[in-house]
Amino acid sequence: MVGNEIGDFLLQDRQGKAVRLSSYRGQPLLVSFIYTGCFQICPGTTRALHKAVSAAQEALGDKRFQVLSIGFNQPADSPVALKSFAAQQGIDDANWEFLSPPAASVAAISRDFGFGFVATPAGFDHTLQVTLVDQRGRIYRQIYGDTFAPEDLIRPLQQLLAGAPTAAESPLENIVERVRLICSVYDPKTGKYRLDWGLLLEIAGGVTSVLWTIGFFIGEWRNQRAARRQASA
Repeated sequence: MVGNEIGDFLLQDRQGKAVRLSSYRGQPLLVSFIYTGCFQICPGTTRALHKAVSAAQEALGDKRFQVLSIGFNQPADSPVALKSFAAQQGIDDANWEFLSPPAASVAAISRDFGFGFVATPAGFDHTLQVTLVDQRGRIYRQIYGDTFAPEDLIRPLQQLLAGAPTAAESPLENIVERVRLICSVYDPKTGKYRLDWGLLLEIAGGVTSVLWTIGFFIGEWRNQRAARRQASA
């Protein structure tokens, strides 16, 4: 499913407002599927995702990516039910929305995201996954499991953001931001990302070497050109 482009589905947010999935393009997007009638797995995985998302926001910036939780048990997962579910998990994040699709669209949305579920007497058996969608609306990675370490999200998000233009005001600020992303590494002792100054110095040394080489050849070209002029005078 990696590389699959997600369709432009129409859903409702927690306020009952119509929202198109295409409106989230332009930034990386993390998508999870939940059902609000779940009393253990969905709340637990959502809280684990919240913790990892908070770490990613601290490392990369709180407005660099967005998060969606989609309620697949329709019509039970209404905007009101999703609003209550989000409040119960303590999620009040401007960049995290809970969406309710029409019942008729659930199968198609699930298929596009590679999400599987089967009804059981106790509720649903379903895939435990978070789907990372790139800025153009294509699946970049599937992250499976019921817990998420910060690096599970940060590293692929970092890869996407390092190759994308930022909202910086100048080309120099864009370059600085990309270098910062590339040179950030996960520190297992603190559970956070930090700048790897060694890697930063290596990049700076490589750039300096390239610039020196370019300068050398330009100087040699100028010297040869001056010598030819003198010879022809």
